[in-house]
Amino acid sequence: MKDIILGVRYLLKGFGLIKQPGLRRFVILPLFFNVLIFAGLGFLAFSWLNGLVEQMMLNVPDWLQWLSWLVWLIIYAASIILMYFTFTILANFLSAPFNGILSEAVEEHISGIKKHDDAPWHQALTQAGPAIKEEFTKLIYSITRSLPFLVLLFIPGINIIASGLWMLFGAWLLAIQYADYPLGNQNIPFKQQRAIVGKKRLLAMSFGGTVMVGMMIPIVNLVIIPAAVAGATIMYLEHFKQDAAPSEPEPALANAP
Repeated sequence: MKDIILGVRYLLKGFGLIKQPGLRRFVILPLFFNVLIFAGLGFLAFSWLNGLVEQMMLNVPDWLQWLSWLVWLIIYAASIILMYFTFTILANFLSAPFNGILSEAVEEHISGIKKHDDAPWHQALTQAGPAIKEEFTKLIYSITRSLPFLVLLFIPGINIIASGLWMLFGAWLLAIQYADYPLGNQNIPFKQQRAIVGKKRLLAMSFGGTVMVGMMIPIVNLVIIPAAVAGATIMYLEHFKQDAAPSEPEPALANAP
């Protein structure tokens, strides 16, 4: 229960941190990208939905035309889910270089120790390539591990259990997605990151589940990424930093006389 409560608190602390004067500047540009992507996807989705519903209703008898509202509702709900996943993927790719810097800035803000003298935006440019490559690694991991759940969702009876398991796995994916930024700043490979975060799996999944809920709330979902990065960094400092630190080499034994 303590880990579950802590997971929720870390995201709330993340929201508080990104409002700090020294950290706000790392949020403005990614936020601009997020608003642009969300507005663009919303416009495209609405235009596409209008044409799709009109086309579908042409094949419906006149006496069933009153069902158009139900068709709209079903297609709208499916489109929102699709747009949510598309938005999350695109937003993470575009904000990846800034997320690593934000995580580092949060660590410096909390510890009071400056790690780099480079200008933040110059640092973002130099880290863009590796950051995007890391996002591809996480995306491939997510897709390959998600396929079994998608197959089970089409099997009657089992799909009810699979839906719950899918939600839990989604929480885990979000946990390692955002824990990657502070751990990645320590040059820790993604496979090792999963092992480190897995030592506190309940805490991590509580954090990831809270992020998942936040992503479904309008307006909140625009700032959820930087808040999740900040929250994951605090979680890393308090629970994972010791495991992420390189081990001290054993002292050499003195030669016997």
